[in-house]
Amino acid sequence: MKKLILSAAIVLGSLSMHAETPVVTNQMVQTVNDQDGYKEVDGVPAAVKKGLDDAYPGVVLEKAWVNEKKEYKIEITVRGEKSTVYTDASGNILKK
Repeated sequence: MKKLILSAAIVLGSLSMHAETPVVTNQMVQTVNDQDGYKEVDGVPAAVKKGLDDAYPGVVLEKAWVNEKKEYKIEITVRGEKSTVYTDASGNILKK
């Protein structure tokens, strides 16, 4: 009986040595997509906001980018639907 208990303890002890908690590391990588010449900005001019409000009532600006020609690429949400809009610095909607 002692040998049976000792054998069980050895088997269980050897199994627990292999059970180890894996370490998971999450690395957040933020990338900037500059292939189309746009760079992310924190805000847009008031004329652009007014142009978007006139064109899309209830618009919410999510992200904005600008290029060298002062054309804005803006991610917006209107009534729960996300979309991308291009405008110039005057707030005119561009067709792209």
